Amino acid sequence: MEAAHVNSDVSPIVMLLGQWYRSSQMSRAEPSPRRILIIVENLPVPFDRRVWCEATSLRKAGYEVSVICPKGRGHTESYECLDGIHIYRHPMPVEARGIAAYLIEYPVALFWETWLAIKVAWKHGFDVIHGCNPPDLIFLIGLLFKLGGKRFVFDHHDVNPELYEAKFGRRDFFWHLLRLVEYLTFKTASISIATNESYREIAITRGRMPANRVFVVRSGPNIERVRSRPADPAWRRGRRYSVGYVGVIGQSEGIDLLLQSIGHIVHDLGRTDIQFNITGTGPEWNAVVRLCEEMQLSNYVNFTGAIADEALFTMLATADVCVNPDRVTPMNDISTMNKIMEYMALGRPIVQFEVREGRRSALDASLYAAKNDPQDFAGKIITLIDNTALRQTMGAFGRSRVERELSWTHEEPKLLAAYEALFARKLPWQSRAPRATATAERSTSQTPGVSANAAAGRASR
Repeated sequence: MEAAHVNSDVSPIVMLLGQWYRSSQMSRAEPSPRRILIIVENLPVPFDRRVWCEATSLRKAGYEVSVICPKGRGHTESYECLDGIHIYRHPMPVEARGIAAYLIEYPVALFWETWLAIKVAWKHGFDVIHGCNPPDLIFLIGLLFKLGGKRFVFDHHDVNPELYEAKFGRRDFFWHLLRLVEYLTFKTASISIATNESYREIAITRGRMPANRVFVVRSGPNIERVRSRPADPAWRRGRRYSVGYVGVIGQSEGIDLLLQSIGHIVHDLGRTDIQFNITGTGPEWNAVVRLCEEMQLSNYVNFTGAIADEALFTMLATADVCVNPDRVTPMNDISTMNKIMEYMALGRPIVQFEVREGRRSALDASLYAAKNDPQDFAGKIITLIDNTALRQTMGAFGRSRVERELSWTHEEPKLLAAYEALFARKLPWQSRAPRATATAERSTSQTPGVSANAAAGRASR
């Protein structure tokens, strides 16, 4: 009874520190632990499809996986366990648009992520923090827990300096600050995971990471999830054709350019036989809906908001053409967009602007409009609408390319290989042990008969 009374008075923080110490001691005895904590701020899980693919792949491979993410997009539970993965969600104060909003969002999110990381360490334990940007601040949590013998993996989703420049059109103090925290993130990381070769180059050049510590794991679609459904004519709303979009409704996603293209198709070309369905949410939602009304396009454009997979993939399967109107910016030029992969997995022909990574992904599954040119974009849509054979050829090419090269089935082994390389790397206290042993050997080398062993020990280093 006395022991129980003493335990009830122990501070939770003291208990946590004791557990953290015991965990670090256990990890020293067991050099290959397999417990992963993924932290993502941009989207909730499992809505974030890349993160969910990574989490389920690691779980299937025998890792214990926990996730910290924000609430939203229909995922409002503070905790749930899905497919054996522990998911902890935190509130977000705002969905940032301006700099002032970011100065609120990021510190609040960092507070919740740190607190929940402590909670996960206490309840489940972890040996690796897998931080997914944006923002490039999660390294602070990784740095904190590295003091307790944990590893930090940087999963590089966005190039934030380029994103800032695209949004605000300037390279000011905040742009330089973003370059600094990006560099510090790479410096903290044991390994980095890049979504494409362009991001890998950034990790090596700007991040100064050794090439053998940077792994490319593309955001390939899970073709068991992203599969075609029977077309539903209701999505055409009585029209002959339909065009589909899925993604974030943000500034860099170019929905305003898409609306200009639709305006040209409807008002200038007189094509009233095409229905446009736009799925997704984001910070520019209200602005683009107002713009659509002002352009007198509401009768032709359906903003669905966020919808469930069944409805989403039925809408896209019904679409004759799928579009990616991301405006050409330094960030978009080097970023791989998930929607391109999903369009291809569904066998849909694509129209997008001429961006480097977009072309690398889609190749002949897409037509490419001139840089940020709404009229040329509209012309490419009409070219596909009026050519059934071309649509079928391009759609079949895209589906085949995903099946042969780009699906998550091909990317999962790369993720697991990255983790094998991570655990093969010695932690600082592990790398010191051989030096201590070698020192002991050198001290005994004065004794006859042991000099050969000491020399061998020095050579092995």
